[in-house]
Amino acid sequence: MSHSTTVLIGRILLALIFIMAGLGKIGDPANNAAYFESLGLPMAAVMVWLVVAFEVLAGIAILIGFMTRPAAYLLALFCIASALLAHFDFGDQIQMIMFLKNLAIAGGFLVLAANGPGSISLDAKRAG
Repeated sequence: MSHSTTVLIGRILLALIFIMAGLGKIGDPANNAAYFESLGLPMAAVMVWLVVAFEVLAGIAILIGFMTRPAAYLLALFCIASALLAHFDFGDQIQMIMFLKNLAIAGGFLVLAANGPGSISLDAKRAG
């Protein structure tokens, strides 16, 4: 498999979880707001929609390879922040695994940010 194809597949896999998570929150914003409140987030009802917009738009940016490096850095920070905020309970094995999963995804985004989106991307087309 070529390098460009491998990077494209990696971008698709990284993007899908955020696009689907964002769209999934639309189905029950009140329940998601209650969860955000339980985490101590301010303005939880508004925060849900900000997170939806961020997850979907950043996910699409990664998917199509548009502004890939900034989107990857932001998603890496988002993964680390959500790991610390929502999954920092090592007494619960599931939360520990979710914490480590978020860190692993952040690592994938940092690799993507460092190496770029590959030649099958809008960024590559814009660069000429």
